[in-house]
Amino acid sequence: MNKPKRYTITAALPYTNGPIHIGHLAGVYVPADIYARYLRLTDNDVAFICGSDEHGVPITIKAKKEGVTPQDVVDKYHAIIKQSFEEFGISFDNYSRTSAKIHHETASEIFKTLYDKGEFIEETSEQLYDEKANQFLADRFVTGTCPKCGNEEAYGDQCENCGTSLNATDLINPKSAITGNVPTLKQTKHWFLPLDKHEAFLKEWILEGHKKDWKPNVYGQVKSWIDDGLRPRAVTRDLDWGIPVPVEGAEGKVLYVWFDAPIGYISSTKEWAKRVGKDWEPYWKDKDTKLVHFIGKDNIVFHCIIFPVVLKAEGSYILPENVPANEFLNLEGNKLSTSKNWAVWLPEYLIDFPNQQDVLRYALTANAPEAKDNDFTWKDFQARNNNELVAIFGNFINRVVVLTNKYYNGVVPNPNEFSQVDEETLAAIKTYPNVISSSIERYRFREAQQELMNLARLGNKYLADEEPWKVIKVDESRVQTIMYVALQIASALATLSEPFLPFTSTKLKGILGLRHNEEQSDVVISSNKQLATSHKIESRNDDLSWDDISTKEILLPSGHQIGKAELLFSKIEDEAIQIQIDKLIASKKVNEVANKTVEPQKDTITFDDFTKLDMRVGTILEAEKMPKAKKLLILKVDTGIDVRTIVSGIAESFTAEEVVGKKVTVLVNLAPRELRGVESQGMILMTENEEGKLVFVNPDDASITNGLKIS
Repeated sequence: MNKPKRYTITAALPYTNGPIHIGHLAGVYVPADIYARYLRLTDNDVAFICGSDEHGVPITIKAKKEGVTPQDVVDKYHAIIKQSFEEFGISFDNYSRTSAKIHHETASEIFKTLYDKGEFIEETSEQLYDEKANQFLADRFVTGTCPKCGNEEAYGDQCENCGTSLNATDLINPKSAITGNVPTLKQTKHWFLPLDKHEAFLKEWILEGHKKDWKPNVYGQVKSWIDDGLRPRAVTRDLDWGIPVPVEGAEGKVLYVWFDAPIGYISSTKEWAKRVGKDWEPYWKDKDTKLVHFIGKDNIVFHCIIFPVVLKAEGSYILPENVPANEFLNLEGNKLSTSKNWAVWLPEYLIDFPNQQDVLRYALTANAPEAKDNDFTWKDFQARNNNELVAIFGNFINRVVVLTNKYYNGVVPNPNEFSQVDEETLAAIKTYPNVISSSIERYRFREAQQELMNLARLGNKYLADEEPWKVIKVDESRVQTIMYVALQIASALATLSEPFLPFTSTKLKGILGLRHNEEQSDVVISSNKQLATSHKIESRNDDLSWDDISTKEILLPSGHQIGKAELLFSKIEDEAIQIQIDKLIASKKVNEVANKTVEPQKDTITFDDFTKLDMRVGTILEAEKMPKAKKLLILKVDTGIDVRTIVSGIAESFTAEEVVGKKVTVLVNLAPRELRGVESQGMILMTENEEGKLVFVNPDDASITNGLKIS
């Protein structure tokens, strides 16, 4: 493909059933924003599109839990999500919502076009039905065991453990997420998109056309899906929340969210184009437009198979050139979970770390799950900030600006003769735009950001080697050149950092006086006669472009006035990190209590039944691990009546050494039972504490003697 005339970049539409967390940012929105900002800086026509997905089953589940309407839920979270994105600096050209009229019209129009062309199969089939709730169980209204990986918490539309796309009837041991009931099967009519009909197209387009340029994780998952054999996929659902199916005989049915949601990219583009006075169609129908979808790995199938089939079947739309999906980001060693509140929520981060958006952007990019699942930890976040942003990038800029103000009152000095090191350094600056571009254009954003930091490292090394603070005492003219070269590096950093660290870039441009300034255009440069002939004089009064860094001889000219030093980054102290760790621990405990399942009461017994139990205080005298048994300890227990052998399944919670001498409660009149060849003559009473750890049920009073009967 030749250089595109324009780019349409989409970021996955977030569900409006909760705020954005770091998993969403790392997987989708930060890489998409880096790409969009870079393309704008390189003078491309870009439409960066997103919006809220407001028709998913999770919305209705949330509404039921909160006792409100689905519209209340989407209105609340759409506002929260939109504001968070804006404050975090995600530079969407348009952020829409699928409840908008223009989206309902667009989705209905595309469905009707495919319907009229005979692209759907109308079929009556048996679907899961909750008799108690009196409704069909679509998608996330049903949970069960994944038939592919055995995950017992798979949903009716997808297993989030292995990424397999499912139908609710595929689940093993399904149960209703509404009532917990085991569902029955009931007949209903739906429309299906026959994916198998388009298998040849998908094989040619993906397996042959994108084998080399799509990420291995994306290509591999799609190939596996195609190799398993494609089947018709329902595009309608029995729900009362969503876009009504626009054909006769479809009362009470809505468009399946994964048919409706990706069309939200198109309707959002229409909304944007109307607002800015553009024609939307070239961004979706011109073959010279490059369409790129940024998504998480759980959305690969929908964006690489289902949505492209819809676009191809419609007939007038372009297909995505790339779908650079990331893997999952974990948090402190555990999978991010919104239901368990195991997450770092963006609105909370913005409150706890004001004006530090770029620190999180940097940490998430540096640890992005581009090829495999990665782990976010608060300690790593702190180290990235303190050891890299503060100590490398911030330190270099601060030294350059402080010294320029100290030696030259903030005026860029006139360089004298350039040494070989100076020339090599100035030449090296020019290489960075292409190096970073190459990484970004291959969707290797971690690598690209590392190259940006290498430029900052180059600046630090140059200053450390040239030591202007020492040379100033013996050779003032040499220091002029050193500071001039250092300021060129700083100027390059101001521009090249913009896709990764937009707030920092803006602040640095302000310090360096690179923003457009009417007064600056009147600056007269009068001391440039000695400027080396290889460097042409020119005045800067607006931002440098990306290409300027590699093509212009001078980025910041002599005589240019810069501002005073300001810290670009501040050190994050241990106390601030500990607060976040404590918050997670507290959240985990609250969730465990909230979701703790208490064993239901057993069948009622009589008093006579109870009196048959003989429980005595005992002491463990000896303990050893049962050979070839993971859970069993063989105990010798003094029950006060006798010393007997008891086999107890506590080896995963206690070592043999630590239980010796423990006071325990023993059910002594339990019928003996042979376990792995050893006769167990009783049972040790155990329970779990609030943290889920096994503990002994024993008397607190150490003076209580063995054999004492508990009643």
